[in-house]
Amino acid sequence: MESDEKVLRLRKKKICRFCEAGEIYIDYKDEKKLGKFLTEQGKIIPRRVSGNCAMHQRQLTRAIKRARHLALLPFVAEAVK
Repeated sequence: MESDEKVLRLRKKKICRFCEAGEIYIDYKDEKKLGKFLTEQGKIIPRRVSGNCAMHQRQLTRAIKRARHLALLPFVAEAVK
């Protein structure tokens, strides 16, 4: 039981890629960068999984939604049958 708790505490904290790169603004026209933060179904990857800070996650979500509205990114991925 105690060893499980130690393993959880030793897990490396994810660092925000945008803070690390020094990016201030996330551009909605950069489809390749935004596509990395979408699942196969087209959902936005949550902050706890992606490791983004709160500020950049909000900017990322806004940029993805803008790109979807302009048809740069799909709202939903095509269903595989």
